[in-house]
Formats: sequence, structure tokens, C-alpha cells
Amino acid sequence: MTNLRIQTAERAELQVPYTFNYLLYLPESYALEGVSTWPLMIFLHGSGESGGDLELVKAHGPPKLIEDGRRFPFVVVSPQCPEGGWWDSLALEAFIDEVEQRCRIDATRIYLTGLSMGGYATWDLAVRHPGRYAAILPICGAGNPLRAGRLRDLPVWAFHGALDDSVPLRGSQEMIAAIEAAGGAPRFTIYPNAGHDSWTETYANDEIYSWLSQQRRRRIAL
Repeated sequence: MTNLRIQTAERAELQVPYTFNYLLYLPESYALEGVSTWPLMIFLHGSGESGGDLELVKAHGPPKLIEDGRRFPFVVVSPQCPEGGWWDSLALEAFIDEVEQRCRIDATRIYLTGLSMGGYATWDLAVRHPGRYAAILPICGAGNPLRAGRLRDLPVWAFHGALDDSVPLRGSQEMIAAIEAAGGAPRFTIYPNAGHDSWTETYANDEIYSWLSQQRRRRIAL
């Protein structure tokens, strides 16, 4: 059987219009008969990996781990933000639609994660449509705490370094506090000795993938 652990370079032209280059990882058993759909993990990189070279996206997070031989029980999709830009939420939503059409995705098991600029986008996408995702893992990002109450029923596990001088810790703290005030029960990990790089330790932690695997999309009351 062909080994499907290799990430392939793909291209999606969206009707918004917007074009993303992206890395696609398929589990080894994706091609086997009997498994109709798969969970999907969307990874959103930070500003340093933007541009036109997909090799940059492999610098951190799941794409780096895949390059190093890590196997995941998910389809992993890692789009690249165009150089000089910022993650566009409307374009990302259309992109996720496209991935669902191209791959055999279990719509009840779509997981969203990102770091720094990608952490901001993770919060924003989730707040826009909390009922679309099974769980989110925002890392060293921030969002709009005035809208964070929409995430009270969504499984959230956020991460941040206490010494982060690029995206201050309060960015995550305010989002978590707002979710809790709305009646939610998010998880929040603060690394007391970490600066901006709180993602290396996070993505190396097997517990986050076990936690993700346990989550299914819930009915969200807005």
C-alpha cells in the first residue's frame, strides 16, 4: 500500500475570490475501505510563515511534526497566508468548505488550532461560527472578549506563555474569562517560563491530540 504520510502541496482557488496554497496530510489508512470519513485538523501558522513558499509552513506545529515522522489520526490541512497579509476569516471559511468537498471529512469532528497570528484567527473563526467546530486550540493569540461568550458551549483549550512580549498573556486571559463569565468551562494552560514560543511544548504534548479525538461537534446555543 502506498505510504500516505507525506504532506502534499495543494492549491485551492475559492469563489470569494482568494487562493490558498496548503499542505495536506492524509493518515496512512485513509485509502482503506471501510472508513468513510475522517476528522479534520486545520492548522493556522503565525506571521513568520506567510508567503509563497510552503516549506515555511513546516517550521512549527503539526506540519513540522509530520515532516519529522509523526503520524496523526486526522486529515491535517495547513494553509499558507499570502505574504504581507493577515488571515481572512471569510476566505478561511470558504477554504474549509473546499477541503470538506475534496476530502472525506467527518463534519462533526473539525478541529481548529493556530499559533500567534493563527491563534487570533482561531479565536475569530470560532466566534463567528462556534457550531461548526468540535474543538479549538488557540495558542498565544487573542480575540474579542465582548463576543467570546458565544464559545461557552464549545470545547476550548488555550495556551500562552506568561513572559510573552509579542502577544501579551492578557489576550488569552480576557477570552477565557469572558467564556467563563458566560457559563463555559474552557481549559487554559499558562507556561510560567515561556515567552512567545508556547507552541513547541503544546504541539509536542500527546494529551492535546487525545483530547481533540474525544470531541464531537455540539449543538451550540447562541
